[in-house]
Amino acid sequence: MTFFHDTGIVFRRQMRMNLRNPAWVIIGLAQPILYLVLFGPLLEPLAAQIGTDNAYTFFVPGLLVQLGLFGALFAGFGLVSEWREGVIEAERVTPASRTALLFGRILRDVVLLFVQGVVLIALGFAFGLRGSIAGMLFGLVLVLLVGAACAAASNALALTTKSEDVMAPILNSIALPVLLLSGILLPISTATGAPEWLAVVSDFMPTKYVVNAVRDFFAGDFGTVTVLWGVLWTLVLFVVGLWVGTRTFRKENA
Repeated sequence: MTFFHDTGIVFRRQMRMNLRNPAWVIIGLAQPILYLVLFGPLLEPLAAQIGTDNAYTFFVPGLLVQLGLFGALFAGFGLVSEWREGVIEAERVTPASRTALLFGRILRDVVLLFVQGVVLIALGFAFGLRGSIAGMLFGLVLVLLVGAACAAASNALALTTKSEDVMAPILNSIALPVLLLSGILLPISTATGAPEWLAVVSDFMPTKYVVNAVRDFFAGDFGTVTVLWGVLWTLVLFVVGLWVGTRTFRKENA
């Protein structure tokens, strides 16, 4: 019970901080919305070529995964500020569970991601998104799990580097290949004109399988091999991310 109590305390404090200054929440949602508004219409004439009868049913899942990945990956910047202001040091001297210090922050990131995801899907409907409501819920769950993994890894990196100047180039060097090779904006396959070597490289990107699984969910396809691989990779990323984050927090606060 102590763990859940401590997690709740950390979560409520983090949420109060975000509600006082919601700028980062708005900024995190602004980029996928801009993609939806500016890039989405360009895909409509290509719907048949990318294998769908609704461009937004293809595009919105990718934006949702993008939101989960990149919104959570940059969550650690706030932790660096807290460390600099002495918040982390103050938490270290409390009897609070060290794991709860991480999980309270991850829970905040997941809640914010859920709100952003619902807003993005609702806007997608306004633009013409159609699909399975149940599938959208399942897809959102996958995104939340991936977001939790990324938030844990980002917080671990923040505690390790303790510097925004170090974190920024590391995260940017990760974000660009993930964005391009996961097929978030366009499918990466030889059928759509991608070079064979690029399609092979993208097959080694775990997030590609997550993106494809969320797309199948949105289309109402629940029993495909694509969904199976996407769920498996989501669970792997979730477990690894939480393990890295928990290990770093325990080590840092030992």
